[in-house]
Amino acid sequence: MNYLLLSDLHSNWEALQAVLRDSQGEYDRILSCGDLVGYGPEPNRTLNWARENVDIVVRGNHDRACCGLEDLEWFNPLARAATQWTIEKLTHQNLDYLRDLPRGPVLVEDFLLVHGSPLDEDEYIASMADASNVFPYLEAGVTFFGHTHMQGGFMWMNGEQYPVSGPSAREAIDERFLDPDYAWLINPGSVGQPRDGDPRAAYSLYDSEKRVLQLRRVAYDTEAVGASMVEAGLPPALGARLNFGR
Repeated sequence: MNYLLLSDLHSNWEALQAVLRDSQGEYDRILSCGDLVGYGPEPNRTLNWARENVDIVVRGNHDRACCGLEDLEWFNPLARAATQWTIEKLTHQNLDYLRDLPRGPVLVEDFLLVHGSPLDEDEYIASMADASNVFPYLEAGVTFFGHTHMQGGFMWMNGEQYPVSGPSAREAIDERFLDPDYAWLINPGSVGQPRDGDPRAAYSLYDSEKRVLQLRRVAYDTEAVGASMVEAGLPPALGARLNFGR
């Protein structure tokens, strides 16, 4: 089975469309590691699409916040403002959809989907130290996670762990075989709000039969999205950061 793996769309419709064009015809099912909404200017459009096209979504912290399941006290001022804006815009149908999203981990074939980590849906796996705390507790050889907005991940091999990087700024695809003798924590990257210094939308393709993973990047018009965010009444800083992937 060929999977399109998405995470952290954050209501960025233009970035999502770029990903769908880039991956057209290369997958059978779509999976998401959460945070469909928050930050971006197209929450209902994004959720309408997700309800019709994404087979499995595990909830993210912004998904919870935007449907009233999360206290905004822990959000920074920009995230809080975007969440409050999103809550006012969401349809009742999309609010119900967000409330019903499952908490990870969710098992798909022989791999897991989570938002933060298999141990805590809000935990960040952003460093080797973070990964070392998670690997001993993994219940599957491959776990896909999001939350950090940084494409790549970590591999556990013979008691040692190693970083997994995505494509360089001059490349669009990094392809690798996920050896079943090793354990893998893989972040497909953020579609709508990358924070790894690369403004291109990030996503992944995974062939579960061949165990081949592609980490991919695709460019889109970040300035146009930023302008639409300002026009919609969202904080200008949220749009400006899209140009730098930070």
